[in-house]
Amino acid sequence: MSSSKDEVKKLRRRELMAARADMGEEGRAAVDAAIADQLKALPEYQQADLVLPYLSFGAEIDTRAIIRDAWSKGKTVALPRCVEGTREMRWYRVESFDGLVKSRFGVDEPAENPAFEVDPSQSENAVALVPGLEFDRQGYRLGYGGGFYDTFLSAFPGVSVGLCRSKFLQDDPIDRDVHDLSVGIIVTDAEVVRLS
Repeated sequence: MSSSKDEVKKLRRRELMAARADMGEEGRAAVDAAIADQLKALPEYQQADLVLPYLSFGAEIDTRAIIRDAWSKGKTVALPRCVEGTREMRWYRVESFDGLVKSRFGVDEPAENPAFEVDPSQSENAVALVPGLEFDRQGYRLGYGGGFYDTFLSAFPGVSVGLCRSKFLQDDPIDRDVHDLSVGIIVTDAEVVRLS
């Protein structure tokens, strides 16, 4: 990718993070509750036995209520752990928010424990929740630039769901790179967009 394209994306990320922060905690909470309700109504979520959320951080769409709901329904929940020096994530089953450890990005992750490791590539009845700063209606997203989710999605056979506040769902296509992958469903506070 050219450095000028990199700079444009960096600037766009800063703009989106500022706009997200400007919504305020109460504004975000109301929107995020509506997103969680839309997600919980999806047949794919209701039928999934494995849910692969990200653990929300800062002003991201709150996933804790979704995680609690999955636990309450007896679903297996696994959180990602970024593998140092790669673009890969490994997933570990979690049964509470206790025992998480801070990553180098400042995000809470599960501890590395082989007894709790889950292989999402072996589960077709799984739903993965994908974060993004913005999505377009073709299912592509502007993420944080690490490439972790594109690497993960390339081998994931289940249903990928992008969580997006409606004000950050773009009609115009997002500038994408050859390795970028789309999600199968976008869930916002106002609608569900199905792409596959």
